[in-house]
Amino acid sequence: MVTGQAAGTGPSGTAPTGIEVGAQAPDFTLKDNHGRTVRLSDFRAGPDDDGRNVVLIFYPFAFTGVCTGELRALRDELPTFVNDDTQLLAVSTDSIHTLRIFADQEGLEYPLLSDFWPHGQTSRAYGIFDEDKGCALRGTFVIDRAGVVRWTVVNAISDARDVDEYVKALAAL
Repeated sequence: MVTGQAAGTGPSGTAPTGIEVGAQAPDFTLKDNHGRTVRLSDFRAGPDDDGRNVVLIFYPFAFTGVCTGELRALRDELPTFVNDDTQLLAVSTDSIHTLRIFADQEGLEYPLLSDFWPHGQTSRAYGIFDEDKGCALRGTFVIDRAGVVRWTVVNAISDARDVDEYVKALAAL
């Protein structure tokens, strides 16, 4: 299911819409707000590990109104998104230092990942980097234990997402 709308333009001048449901999620290696390395592939099921589903959200910038509201809403529902079955990962093009202060200020206890350098590389891999604004759109990808995208939504920078939709998507896995 793909909902929402995109704003801005991608490299070809078209509006970014994100990768499609059923596609293999592009792997990435990013630093979190504590400087730790996080790889999407670390959550995939393996021979000795059941893996975890991942709710991967991209947001434009820390300390902005809509982003702060969305990340607080996730914080307030944290047991739904960080548990034995699921891991929440939030990505922006902010530096790890900015993300550390932001997480501390807002009491965010889930990984905030920095797509700072190479600037927007992971956002581009997911098809949601806004070249004009230099940041990710509001893209959300629910990824199963095998690394397959099972649900996605991409919203314009100014349009908040509905956390209840993520809950429904997770319940369907």
